[in-house]
Amino acid sequence: MRAVQIEEFGGPEVLRVVDLPAPRPADDEVLVNVRRAGLNFADTHQRENSYLAKYDLPLVLGGEVAGTDAGGRRVVSLLRSGGYAEQAVAPRATTFAVPNGLDDGPALALLIQGLTAWHLYRTAAKLAPGETVVVISGAGGVGSLAVQLAKPFGASRVIATASSEHKRALTLELGADAAVDPAAEDLTAAILEANDGRPVDVVLEMSGGRIFDATMEALAPFGRMVAYGIASREQNELRTGRLMRKSRAVVGFWLMDCLGRREMMEEPLAELFDRTARGEITPQVGETYPMSEVRRAHEDLVARRTSGKLMLDPSR
Repeated sequence: MRAVQIEEFGGPEVLRVVDLPAPRPADDEVLVNVRRAGLNFADTHQRENSYLAKYDLPLVLGGEVAGTDAGGRRVVSLLRSGGYAEQAVAPRATTFAVPNGLDDGPALALLIQGLTAWHLYRTAAKLAPGETVVVISGAGGVGSLAVQLAKPFGASRVIATASSEHKRALTLELGADAAVDPAAEDLTAAILEANDGRPVDVVLEMSGGRIFDATMEALAPFGRMVAYGIASREQNELRTGRLMRKSRAVVGFWLMDCLGRREMMEEPLAELFDRTARGEITPQVGETYPMSEVRRAHEDLVARRTSGKLMLDPSR
């Protein structure tokens, strides 16, 4: 089978399309004939060996797939690695049937990005009715869904950040009340202005570095910062006094900690499928890259040239 494998960690140049033996599933696994492999920013961290989890070489990247199982049932699956391939083995516990009428792209968007957005509100931030939310990178895979879920989950006002006029316009179309350029010289002031001069209650933050620091200062007393990514590669440190002075909280979230807890995945995913079927949310599907162009896909991810759910087509 064709697969994307790396034999050393590094930049996009280490990604190679090779022929490998088809994987064999264990008793608790499912063999998936992959129609689409999801592309995530975390994959670039895996490629560099800078991810939260460490991997051995050689490695086939890819943590999510959409396809069919041995019985022909359409499924989406979360897996530790091996998704960038024509076939992949996935745990039965993290394989879910796709409802009729839902295409591969939206189904994949709801698997990692949708579940992450759901848990950012429900599990990590514990969003309360009437609170104000800031969604960093509101046109991205997680961000675009977080913007759409905010008000159904009780938020009164949604502020998104996005790096271009086009992406900021998209966040407004998706339901944000205001859109801010994250490159603003005084990002804290820009967020406060977007909230009529008032501090905000919840920030969903995946960049790190200066954006983390600036949005932290925009939090109201008892506000919560949820950190679920470090796209800038710049980690932050906090002094406890900074948290205590305004009773603020910082909560980390990583979807991989939900693995092995099927109730944290199956029920929220079913809710997301239902909301999509009813037209309450619309997963944003971006470009589908041929597997042969996987290097370009990673270059576009790192350069922030993408929006919506990105995928690889293993057949090309």
